[in-house]
Amino acid sequence: MRSFLAPACVALLLTATLATSGCTTAGYYWQLARGQWQLLSSRESIAGIVGDPQRDPRLRERLRQLQQARRFASDVLHLPDNGSYTQYADLGRDYVVWNVFATAEFSLDAVESCFPIAGCLAYRGYFSQAGAEQQAGRLREQGYEVDVGGVPAYSTLGWFDDPVINTMMRWSDAHLIGTLFHELAHQKLFVKNDTAFNESFASFVEEQGRRDYIALADVPGLDEAAEAQREARSREFVELILGTRDELKALYAQPLEADAMRQAKQAVFDDLQARYRALRDGAWGGYAGYDGWFAQPLNNARLLPFGLYDQWVPAFAALWREQNRDWRAFFEAATLIGKLPAAQRQARLQALLAEPSA
Repeated sequence: MRSFLAPACVALLLTATLATSGCTTAGYYWQLARGQWQLLSSRESIAGIVGDPQRDPRLRERLRQLQQARRFASDVLHLPDNGSYTQYADLGRDYVVWNVFATAEFSLDAVESCFPIAGCLAYRGYFSQAGAEQQAGRLREQGYEVDVGGVPAYSTLGWFDDPVINTMMRWSDAHLIGTLFHELAHQKLFVKNDTAFNESFASFVEEQGRRDYIALADVPGLDEAAEAQREARSREFVELILGTRDELKALYAQPLEADAMRQAKQAVFDDLQARYRALRDGAWGGYAGYDGWFAQPLNNARLLPFGLYDQWVPAFAALWREQNRDWRAFFEAATLIGKLPAAQRQARLQALLAEPSA
């Protein structure tokens, strides 16, 4: 199952920025700095681990496969060829960061956090779950709907040589390889103040890059039929959530009183639950891999990542086909779109989305 809270992009903020910040903001920046330092100081060479017969054999084999995928990323996908993902870090915990998403009660617009380097993001990341929960509590007190989610992967957008992290190793080999491509894609292209563009771009590179890799490389133990089934379920799940987002967006545009709006909103979420159960018990033959997500209370904030990570994926797929499936040409075309003013960028992506192939 692909994590819907796919990789965070919280850039480390410079010490000079900390010195000019207020107490609360400075405290947040310092926890970023501490967490980043812990991550960097935990790194060790993947080549060294792979070559050490005293290390865990399963870890060595998975890292060896990642070495192969890392070379493929640079040589075939033309993603950055640098020191990122040539090292490994074991943080001794389940997640590297926790993201806090927030919205108003009747809105799907994110409460953004803005930073000097990364620009404005649709979430705020913390290196500790306690810190994320404290921020979530503050936002709830202000009347916002909130969601906190642990994130296994992390990128500094090329400011440092990001390592493979133990938190990423829970995934299947195919998912792990795709995540590697996703994070390198962020280093290839990142547009300030446009989280949906950035995450959808990286998600497309992840998905198509993984397909190319599986088709061209030998991935020991990979069950291609099972991987195709996993992708199909993931796609259907995302489509289910995106459809619900569209329903809510249309609902929130109506001139209803607050109580009537709440009732209609709850009806949409109830319908989402029912449609999921029908999909799970019908076409999926009882596959319950998403039950955990539905076990938590539903609100606007829980739907935010889907709009960010998946909104423009079909548009980038259309752009890739438009560039004759040539990765160099695709990256050049995507970069040109990224340089457009926000309104023109949206219009170009909408036009791609409207193409029959999308």
